[in-house]
Amino acid sequence: MEEKQKRLLRKLRGELGQTVLDALEDPSVIEIMLNSDGSLWIERHGQGMQRVGTMSAPNAESLMGTIADALHTVVTRENPILEGELPLDGSRFEGLLPPIVGHPTFTIRKKASVVFTLGQYVEQGIMTPEQQTAIEAAILRRANILVVGGTGSGKTTLTNAIIDGISTACPDDRLVIIEDTAEIQCKAENSVILRASVDVDMLRLLRATMRLRPDRILVGEVRGGEALALLKAWNTGHPGGVATIHANGAHAGLIRLEQLIAEATAAANMAPLIAEAVDLVIAIEKTKGGRRIKEIIEVSGISERGTYQTQPVETKSVNTGIQKEKANAVA
Repeated sequence: MEEKQKRLLRKLRGELGQTVLDALEDPSVIEIMLNSDGSLWIERHGQGMQRVGTMSAPNAESLMGTIADALHTVVTRENPILEGELPLDGSRFEGLLPPIVGHPTFTIRKKASVVFTLGQYVEQGIMTPEQQTAIEAAILRRANILVVGGTGSGKTTLTNAIIDGISTACPDDRLVIIEDTAEIQCKAENSVILRASVDVDMLRLLRATMRLRPDRILVGEVRGGEALALLKAWNTGHPGGVATIHANGAHAGLIRLEQLIAEATAAANMAPLIAEAVDLVIAIEKTKGGRRIKEIIEVSGISERGTYQTQPVETKSVNTGIQKEKANAVA
């Protein structure tokens, strides 16, 4: 078995080619992409995308077959989507075959090699000192934090920085982390990382988490029905968690949570539950000048009109804490 694995990895390296292998070794590279026209592109920290070479369609298709073999699955015209971790280094791999694309296409999202601290975010001008203070205060008071942003905006890297802040400020807390690919970095001594699979989804893992004695529950990315289970967990004895979600802004992140829950259940208006569970929303975005924190809002409840009551952290004292409206509390 060990010899077979070695042969598979040798084959994989040959199919990836030196250009991709060099990019995987380069700590400044974030993402490696193959387009349908055979062009290879990379993205580096603080830079735009750059074309670096080509890969033939037969080469790319053979590569995806090798990765599928390593992941104990198949990728074919009938099953043209391949998702999983690159066997070499655990990077996230997403591959597509015809007929859903013209020619084989893939994206490799590299696993973070280092964890940036919140202080480094300030040093690099990605967030302000006031925003750092707000996040650190939220960690200490066990606020539930939602990190939102678009694809490639840096949600996971920011989440790693927040987890680093939790580990530093609250070293005795037991963290249970749920994700679908190995992207979260955690230095906490008392932590458990669960990974979803084809057979075990994130919703099932969340239910199992309740029996693992977590102090804080963290989810790499909320994509579906697990949103409701996460909110209930945060609301019933497990505050101080972190989760990420795709959205273009802080308020849009709250609406996206509503949509995910609505897609999974016929439950009534979930806004009060969301307002009670989510305390802080951090929106990060990718700009031409690099990534930056777009906004941070505190969520304090629901208004009589049914809208979220929020306050930008920069315009209020971060030491007052989040005052929930008890009349809107959801058990």
